[in-house]
Amino acid sequence: MKHSPRLRYFLAAALAVIAGASLRLFGYGSGLPYFLVKYGGSVIWGAMVFFAVAFVLGKRDIRVPVLAALLVAAASEFFRLYHTPDLDAFRLTLAGQLLLGRIFSLWNILAYAVGIGVAAAIEIWLSRLTVIKVGSRRLV
Repeated sequence: MKHSPRLRYFLAAALAVIAGASLRLFGYGSGLPYFLVKYGGSVIWGAMVFFAVAFVLGKRDIRVPVLAALLVAAASEFFRLYHTPDLDAFRLTLAGQLLLGRIFSLWNILAYAVGIGVAAAIEIWLSRLTVIKVGSRRLV
């Protein structure tokens, strides 16, 4: 059974959203180290950006979605330096914190890059899996 790369990207991005939101919503106060909750969420978010960009761009040379994801992730972090009263009020809500964040940090950009790198490594690994033929069926 052959799966579309876009379906894989979509499912991976959705899984990353669920994992990242769960970590951020339930991680604090759960006994997990603060560092893991804070930057683990950012690493997962970076992976999600990679998979979302790969979904939009489709199957290409891996460098294209990696570079695009790095640009999107960095731009989203730099967007935190832009302030208006309405935008700042939204950033104080749970949705605003999860979607936009509140405080600019170069460490977040590094965490996003790690997540993008891990996601790209997973994609390279998956794309290199050998297709095994069993009779007339192909297994991945």
